[in-house]
Amino acid sequence: MVDRNEAESAVRTLLNYLEGDEGREGTNRTPERVIEAWDEIFSGYKGDASSILKATFNGEGYDGIVLLSNIEFHSTCEHHLQPFSGHAHVAYIPVDRIVGISKLARLVDLHARRLQNQERITKSVADDLEHHLNPLGAAVILEAHHGCMRCRGVMKQNATMTTSSMRGVFFDKAEARAEVMQLIRRSEP
Repeated sequence: MVDRNEAESAVRTLLNYLEGDEGREGTNRTPERVIEAWDEIFSGYKGDASSILKATFNGEGYDGIVLLSNIEFHSTCEHHLQPFSGHAHVAYIPVDRIVGISKLARLVDLHARRLQNQERITKSVADDLEHHLNPLGAAVILEAHHGCMRCRGVMKQNATMTTSSMRGVFFDKAEARAEVMQLIRRSEP
């Protein structure tokens, strides 16, 4: 494990690579600020889904779709260390237990706050819902704009990447899938 001083030294090396000037006033504290920012941006490595989804409540017989939509998220592409951000839509159909809605947003953040690709975030959130809640179905859809597409390479400013993971009844039954998609469309700003 690299300690904080080594991490700050690595940032100093990168700054020297970029500018060739280690002593500029504006970048003197940049290495420590970068590491502080990264501790926050990549805080998803310090958590786990079981601690987020451990507190469930009696569903009291509710058997409809539970949907939290338009959850904004920010992540970092593991390929270019470029940011990507967008909205997540997370749904499940409970069997016995429900979870507080803030937990769904926290679950998205847990996975987004790591070096990632969008497909893995989508799959990981669906996996956690299945594993911890045992719902009749889980649906996770992410829509995002990627820095690696916007500011380098093909430079497509308005390209939106969409990923989805449909589990249980959302995968097996077209009616359930259509209903969750209709609810998501209605909730769009």
